[in-house]
Amino acid sequence: MYIETELTPNPATLKFLPGQPVMAAGTREFTTPEEAASSPLAEALFELGDVTGVFFGRDFVSVTAAPGANWADLKPQVVAILLDHFVSGAPLFAGGDAGGIAVPAGADDETFGDDPADADVVAQIKDLLETRVRPAVANDGGDIIYRGFREGVVYLTMQGACAGCPSSSATLKHGIESLLKHYVPEVSEVRAA
Repeated sequence: MYIETELTPNPATLKFLPGQPVMAAGTREFTTPEEAASSPLAEALFELGDVTGVFFGRDFVSVTAAPGANWADLKPQVVAILLDHFVSGAPLFAGGDAGGIAVPAGADDETFGDDPADADVVAQIKDLLETRVRPAVANDGGDIIYRGFREGVVYLTMQGACAGCPSSSATLKHGIESLLKHYVPEVSEVRAA
């Protein structure tokens, strides 16, 4: 088995592609060792000590290194853990758990609750996010989650490599906001949630 590694726009995060599915549906992010306890793989990565984030995508794992960590030293350790996991066929989650709070593609944890009067606008926003934005963000080792639409403002959360990326605010403001405003005139702004 060969694990391909890709750089992401976030210099602290690398994207690892094991050449097989990681998550059957959705994504899952771990930002603390306590969160990682539900996944033997995420837990093993955090036990390296220099890992501050793990993100499971459909066919990749993004790993974020702690400030000051050296990827030249950390990368071989991460690859070894990933190889052991995928070669052994071990479950991704403890106890056969399918991931618990994974966010399936197209499903959204709406923090703000949308006004039913905005149903058509919200459907357009979600469609654009699903078809145009999420694939691009996944290429960079992350995901974007819809959180709500209120009074012209779309609330989104960046995950994985995109969450701590120095260019994430530019991506939200210039890329995603411009796209949504172009296709959905009711959108006036995009904010991180």
